[in-house]
Amino acid sequence: MDLPSLGHDLIDFITCLFRYLRQKLFGAFWVFESSKSRFASQLYQKRGKYARPFIHSGMAVLVIAAVTLGPVLIAETNPEIDADLWQAAQASTSVFSFSAEDSTSTYTFISEKPRSEIIKYEVKTGDTVSSIAKRYGVSVDTILWENNLESPSTKIKPGQILQVIPTTGVSHRVKKGETVYSIAEKYDVSAQVIVDWPYNTFANDETFALAVGQVLVVPDGVMLKKKPVVPRRYYAEVTTGAGQVTGTGQFVWPVSGRLTQFYQSWHRGIDIANKSMPGIVAIDDGMVLLVGWPDPWAFGNRVLIDHGNGYQSFYAHLSQISVKAGDRVSRGQVIGIMGSTGRSTGLHLHLEIKQNGVAVNPLNFLK
Repeated sequence: MDLPSLGHDLIDFITCLFRYLRQKLFGAFWVFESSKSRFASQLYQKRGKYARPFIHSGMAVLVIAAVTLGPVLIAETNPEIDADLWQAAQASTSVFSFSAEDSTSTYTFISEKPRSEIIKYEVKTGDTVSSIAKRYGVSVDTILWENNLESPSTKIKPGQILQVIPTTGVSHRVKKGETVYSIAEKYDVSAQVIVDWPYNTFANDETFALAVGQVLVVPDGVMLKKKPVVPRRYYAEVTTGAGQVTGTGQFVWPVSGRLTQFYQSWHRGIDIANKSMPGIVAIDDGMVLLVGWPDPWAFGNRVLIDHGNGYQSFYAHLSQISVKAGDRVSRGQVIGIMGSTGRSTGLHLHLEIKQNGVAVNPLNFLK
């Protein structure tokens, strides 16, 4: 066979091989595309039915990969680690160890976040309404009202089921036509109290629209038709005049008005309402650290002042602000005007005081 014929045969062979491979590849591609189209069609018809299993499966694969490969990658990227991480993990049988030498730097922090749900409590032998109220940190009236009991002396039997709401007050199932304002009036509290309870939800967070049938917790609410066993704090308490200095080292009231909400574990300040929209003053000398409307949006326009002695004061829901960050302010100086910006149901000031970074009850400091 001469060389030219061999060359032509080789060219013909390569050409045929290319056509064959192209045909097979196109066939495989067509099968893949057809399968993908049918699969996509099924997913569309199911309207996302399989989305959750796919997401869960994907997360499971990622977790398994992280657990399996994590120690190996750490060991490879850190040559100084000589110990076998798996053996070390298996050798550790205790979750927490304690040494007297570490006692000064070891703390246990218990969250003050309130319980979110209304629980059902089964009465045990020896229980009384008062003991159950004390156990769950609510008032006796709260237990009475929630369970339609007449008085603390009402006998409760072992095995009886009582409902206990998360905080002192009442619960309310929303009826058609009701609003947070009408419900607040019914239980003699401000609407802001209902809005500020962290587990109350709304169909619209801006208008505080309610859904018929939903259950609201009304902190410090009272059944006006029933006389409370223990008198509660009166929400129309009037503050002293704004900026009135009562002594060296004491904070002054930031504004005059009515105290409509008190300090709670879930509400780290006090609310002062005044329909005349008065000016808000600094409770003590200090430097302005923050002004404006950053996140979280619920506080609206706010001012934060550092008083330089471990104390900071925070003023929220202002309609106007008359200072800027970096300004030095004096006790009694106007820093803004009361408003209703952010998550607010009406004109009021939300005031917080922190001591070394920890929220404290402002009523213990304002004089």
